[in-house]
Amino acid sequence: MPFAEEEIRLDLACRREPDGHWRGTVSVSVDARALWRLGLHPDQPSSLVDGPSPPAWWHAAGQRYATRRQPVVKRHAS
Repeated sequence: MPFAEEEIRLDLACRREPDGHWRGTVSVSVDARALWRLGLHPDQPSSLVDGPSPPAWWHAAGQRYATRRQPVVKRHAS
């Protein structure tokens, strides 16, 4: 793993939903110096937008796929 144990922090927050079910959220934090070591910082070239945004239909299609309630069935050729 590229990070030492003391460079990572995991937090768990739990709460009870109105319907009585429990919900948990995990947060992962990594020390900024560890990210710099890997070249992940605001000045890196890939952190800036370097081209045009995708067309509006692309975003709309992503939203439709994300909110689709039916499970995706993958069919394999036999």
